Amino acid sequence: MLEPFVLEGAGVRLEPLTAGHAAALAAAAAEEPGSFGYTWVPDGLADAERYVQQALVGRDQGRAVPFAVRRLADQRVVGSTRFLDLDVFAWPSPWPPGVSAGPEPSAGRPPSVAEIGSTWYAASAQRTGVNAACKLLMLTHAFDVWEILRVTLKTDARNAASRGAIERLGAQYEGVRRAHFPAQDGGIRDTAYYSVIASEWPEVRAGLRRRLAAVH
Repeated sequence: MLEPFVLEGAGVRLEPLTAGHAAALAAAAAEEPGSFGYTWVPDGLADAERYVQQALVGRDQGRAVPFAVRRLADQRVVGSTRFLDLDVFAWPSPWPPGVSAGPEPSAGRPPSVAEIGSTWYAASAQRTGVNAACKLLMLTHAFDVWEILRVTLKTDARNAASRGAIERLGAQYEGVRRAHFPAQDGGIRDTAYYSVIASEWPEVRAGLRRRLAAVH
């Protein structure tokens, strides 16, 4: 399993998610529940506790790295995001020096590909630069520390706001996976897929830095 780590910069801190964040996440979600559209967020403290517990199960199984998002200006937790769908490519033998075979990412065997998702922010943090700051931190870690090959981002195909936010990051649209899984509103969701690959990262990074400079 990957060891927990903190990412900080551009006015936000991504803290490893713990049970102690549940109350703050419940408060963030309660700011304006109607602002989340097709995104599921916890409803009340008990739901937030279940939300955190489920995220930690994924972490303990080596499938996710979940964070609470803290806005440094007022030290408030304003949402959550995570790395998920972590996978390590089974390169042909011999393995690179110092790398051993194994099905899950670890400190000595970082993921080859990942997704950034399960992202939501309190109404007061939306359209403020918080998302761009979080994505810059996470993509920097993925491409510059893990030396990852690809990061996936996806959303309900009907979620125009989320799709616009992903496109503004500079991610490339790949298409729609139809009838993918149950939607938040009880229907069946079509999922819009986007990605950033390693060769695109320098341009994406420069764009995110320009956006954050304009905000700050």
